[in-house]
Amino acid sequence: MRLLRLVSVAVFLSGCYTLQPAGGIAPEIGDELAFDINDVGRVALGGSMGPEIAQVEGRLISRENSEYLVAVSSIHTLRGGDQVWKGEQVRIKSEYVGSAYQRHFSKERTFALGAVGAAAFGYLVTRSLLGSGNDADGGVTPPGGSSIRVP
Repeated sequence: MRLLRLVSVAVFLSGCYTLQPAGGIAPEIGDELAFDINDVGRVALGGSMGPEIAQVEGRLISRENSEYLVAVSSIHTLRGGDQVWKGEQVRIKSEYVGSAYQRHFSKERTFALGAVGAAAFGYLVTRSLLGSGNDADGGVTPPGGSSIRVP
């Protein structure tokens, strides 16, 4: 039961995020960003990050001139693969970026996740509390409390 409570709290606190196009808005230090890397960027960054980079996600540490310093959290490759990074800092020139996105909290997705979590929690609680009514040996327990075997 303690595990069920812990899981339900985690679901309600986790929340969901989406990437929204930055649309000319200058990102601020600390923002969670994603950059679509163009062909020039793939060639320039290929030696340090791999040749098939499609998108880089991470937290903006600084922006100087036309260069972003990013603590990278993940890389998405052209063939659909993902690589998890642990905050390694990488300099990305704006000329390497096709599109930029900011990570935003999504109320709708969080609500949907919470609803699914609550339904799953309710289902598990009712199943474990009510049970099926049968004994382990196949007998049925009558209201009197003693078990009888039904052929």
